[in-house]
Amino acid sequence: MDKVLYLAMSGARENMRSQQAHANNLANATTTGFKADFAQARAMQVEGDGYDSRVYAMAERPGTNMSSGTLMQTGRAMDVAIDGDGWLAVVDADGNEAYTRQGELQINSLNQLVTQSGQQVMGNGGIPITLPPFEQLDIGGDGTITIRPAGDTASELAILDRIKMVNPDNAELVKGVDGMMHSGNNQPLEAAAGVKLRSGFLESSNVNSISELTSVIDLARQFEMHVKMMKTAEENSSAATQILSLQ
Repeated sequence: MDKVLYLAMSGARENMRSQQAHANNLANATTTGFKADFAQARAMQVEGDGYDSRVYAMAERPGTNMSSGTLMQTGRAMDVAIDGDGWLAVVDADGNEAYTRQGELQINSLNQLVTQSGQQVMGNGGIPITLPPFEQLDIGGDGTITIRPAGDTASELAILDRIKMVNPDNAELVKGVDGMMHSGNNQPLEAAAGVKLRSGFLESSNVNSISELTSVIDLARQFEMHVKMMKTAEENSSAATQILSLQ
């Protein structure tokens, strides 16, 4: 294959991969607690005969932006936001423990405490939290869930459970395709007593929409340039074929 065509094709392919990362960030600019993916290009030498200077750029996602988003006051009792460092422990689709900062909590049809995306919230004992019928629910700064059981008087409160929160080194966490963070070996992490919650608040996404949109536009222009290079390679090949046919 012509080397110019190969390099142009490779560049266009990696541009599309970079577009996926930035487009995913942009699509989640309003998703509660979302952490943006970093995207970068790494120089990769073309294999085979040729000059050592023949390289192409390989797009990759080297990590996740762990910075905190802005806390937004909602006033809703079941909205919680991590105040500072830390993560809420939930159950992912495979039944493993995963970690998120999406604090828009709800109660599903099975009376389980879940996130907006439907993941069950873990209690401090490592068991998903199930709620009995209640008149009122409060979530304390340490994650303690206090309820007034249905039919009881206002003075009869019961501590039900405590939301499990962890605070590992960010290097121990890996972002999965589900958008949540996972420990490297999918083993549950120890609960951290120092993590604080703020009830009535939600954390916004940490995506910088302007930066992501600028990157998308820039990558689109680069993709067009690679397509033009492929077209030029085709024209050069056709011209060379015509010249050879005259001999």
